[in-house]
Amino acid sequence: MPTPRRHPKRTPDPHSRPEEDPAMAAEHDHSHDHSHDHGDAALARIEALRDEGVHRAGDHEGPFSLHVLGLGKTGADLITSLVTNQPDGFLSEPGTRFSALAVDIGDEDLAQVRDAAGSLPTDRSFVRTVAMPVPTNAELSYALNRYREFLKMEYPRYYWNPNYEPWLPADVEIAPSDGHYSRAVAKAIYGSEYYQGGEIAEALDDFAASVLSSEATPLVVVAFSLAGGVGSGIVVEIARHLSSIKLGRRPWVVGLGILPNNADPAEYSDGSLFPVINELDCMIDAEKNKGVMAVWGDLYKNPFTGGFFLVDQNDVQDLTGDLAATHEYLDTGIGSFLARDASVHLYETLKALNWLAVPADAWHPAIRGEQGDRWINMLSVRKLADIDTLGATGLVKGFSTEYVEARAFGAPGKKAAAAIAKAVSGVAASTVEPAVLELAGADDLVSVVLPRASKLDLAAFVPARDYYDTLEWDDKLLIHSWLLDLGVMLCEPSIRFDGMGGECIWGCACWVVVPHAAIRGEVSSPIQVDAADALSAN
Repeated sequence: MPTPRRHPKRTPDPHSRPEEDPAMAAEHDHSHDHSHDHGDAALARIEALRDEGVHRAGDHEGPFSLHVLGLGKTGADLITSLVTNQPDGFLSEPGTRFSALAVDIGDEDLAQVRDAAGSLPTDRSFVRTVAMPVPTNAELSYALNRYREFLKMEYPRYYWNPNYEPWLPADVEIAPSDGHYSRAVAKAIYGSEYYQGGEIAEALDDFAASVLSSEATPLVVVAFSLAGGVGSGIVVEIARHLSSIKLGRRPWVVGLGILPNNADPAEYSDGSLFPVINELDCMIDAEKNKGVMAVWGDLYKNPFTGGFFLVDQNDVQDLTGDLAATHEYLDTGIGSFLARDASVHLYETLKALNWLAVPADAWHPAIRGEQGDRWINMLSVRKLADIDTLGATGLVKGFSTEYVEARAFGAPGKKAAAAIAKAVSGVAASTVEPAVLELAGADDLVSVVLPRASKLDLAAFVPARDYYDTLEWDDKLLIHSWLLDLGVMLCEPSIRFDGMGGECIWGCACWVVVPHAAIRGEVSSPIQVDAADALSAN
């Protein structure tokens, strides 16, 4: 007989109704009420998060299992920290399972993952590492010259462009395995391995099989650095392969990106942050993503079905004064947010974000919300004693959103809860007062989620754009990744369609139906273009 699913024990929400599960009450009270003014309805729905806890998991939800795809050193470090410092309630519920796949170029940062995996129960876990080998120039050129064949196998109606050429020259410099890779080179190495049956193709199959074999509801997290060339360079492909192909867009797949640190080594300041953010923006913002799919098809649909978190490092760097200590501090706190109490806190946060993403006049309990241009959810983690160092969390001054929630573990008490609320209010204004959930736990950790920021709300975006504008064309190409195999350099203007984005690197009609000004952040919305018109224009 299968084990019945039940929700991990947690401190009851003081605002919930004892006679009815909060999530069910939300459906009864808010799902089909269309008689009120939409502004009042929107406010009522936001208040329902704070006052009624409509996003809290009920007895009919869960348990949940966590599965992490970690890319580059940042992803490997997070998996290692999570397994080494297992949070309270990790793998505590019957039927829960943990999967991890760490992927990098070379093995230098992956041995730690394998060592840490020894502490996990083998019957309830899957941990694997893939060190993609560094190819020779001849091997890489051979793979890149076959790329149209690869895409044709993946997508039968792929447009066979007669102008295709590899996006990298045959003599491109390839760093040793412990070196720094440009995003364009990392993409090429991953594609060469994946499409030619390298270890990564089998590992993705095995990882997906482990995710889908979980009795508990799986939550999949793709973790990487927005500064590293490997993580940000391959995420645009590997997330698509995992989410849309291997998992069939069934489980929630969540992005978790770590923003650059001002104390990072100089090679990370190569201008790549601007194209990284814009590639993610054109994946996740539904209107911009439609403008990409109008030309290139649903192969390029947003793979992050569960949403996207960004983590800023600089406030913690100011606290620790040491790069390694900053990484350890953040990895411990992020791991706790993801895995504590059988991942119920991650699930409840995703549920709240989905609640906010669906307009009040379109709400239905079965709707999965589409992300707009405010797709960024900032995640900050602190020890309770350090809550007054919360700082700006990577956001511009004056940032405002609808709802902010902090989860404080260790039953901090009213005085500490008030200090948390004060610190959060100093970072962002919100439609309703910040919610502070006081939860049981053996440590004094606080996680804060500031939802629904746009790329223009990131303090780093405009400086990244300004730096990008100083670069030569060849350098700009190397810091792009997504769509290069289609001949599109996203952040440059189209050469054929005035005002549109996506320069064709082959001089033909490759483009995206997204205004170049929207990519640069100078206007907020893409234009609406019929898919048939876009295809005929191309």
